[in-house]
Amino acid sequence: MAIEDGEKIHLGLTVAVVARRVGVAPATLRTWERRYGLCPSDRSTGGHRRYCITDVARLELMRRLVLAGMPAGQAAREAMQSKIIDVEDISLMDPNSLGNRVDSFVQDFSPDTKFSHPGGGSVLPMQGAPAIARGLAKAAYSLDAVACTQLIQNSINARGVIWTWEKLLTPVLIAIGKKWELTGEGIESEHILSECIIGQMKQRADQLTNPVNIRPVLLSSAPEDLHTIPQFVAAAALAERRIASRTLGPRVPHASLLSAIKKLAPAAVLIWGQLEVKAIPAEFENIINARPEPLIMVAGPGWPEKLPKGFKRAGDLTSTITAISNAVGQ
Repeated sequence: MAIEDGEKIHLGLTVAVVARRVGVAPATLRTWERRYGLCPSDRSTGGHRRYCITDVARLELMRRLVLAGMPAGQAAREAMQSKIIDVEDISLMDPNSLGNRVDSFVQDFSPDTKFSHPGGGSVLPMQGAPAIARGLAKAAYSLDAVACTQLIQNSINARGVIWTWEKLLTPVLIAIGKKWELTGEGIESEHILSECIIGQMKQRADQLTNPVNIRPVLLSSAPEDLHTIPQFVAAAALAERRIASRTLGPRVPHASLLSAIKKLAPAAVLIWGQLEVKAIPAEFENIINARPEPLIMVAGPGWPEKLPKGFKRAGDLTSTITAISNAVGQ
């Protein structure tokens, strides 16, 4: 709704409307006003809070900085001191302009940015995690897919896929998993975060042009396994080394994987097994003895301690990608 002030017309939004736009509870806006002075610029004739476009910009910046791991007090100071926008008439503004200006400010903070508060987190146990991991945990817990995507994207751009997986995504996924085990809560946060991870990793892999390998790398899940994130992470990490791969998705029967290997003659195969892998067909021995012989690696906790001849157990992501790179001949 618009409020006329002489000849100037500016945006006058209620607490409830702004809270929905920013992605916080109305009580949070009142807390930020009381503690940090992020006050609405206007009041209605009845004395109710009314926010102009500049107010909304500062609140969105505050929210993004908090999600990036900055302490609330410091984020409030940055938001108050920033010169994001000086347009008060919403009709003069492109619909995406506000979000773009906030994004450009937040992107100045890299995954290496150090903030003044200690480790830990009020939403999930994140002791010792970097600021960006705590921010991602908050975004996932809030079901803020846009913020999750932005944080993952910023991290990959700044530090690459492997650092992002090992230092950012894995700690948050573990923390969400522990919360679910203890309380039965948070599975919706894991699903939102998983979709954001897969989306960003797939985007990175799809950007690969002119790969160095003619024979692709095959990435698969074990027959009963629904977990696909490791496939997409591996594909993105390989793409950073200009290595092309094919992801076969969840629950790939051994017969289907063997068929794919015969069709594509991959340089390497990586199979993820989160759940127990009970049997491995003898037909794999024929593949292993073929020429050229593919590298067959298995990863995840579901594989037996004693692996069949020719199977190699993967270590961390760095060593796994290095082993596959060597098999490709890079």
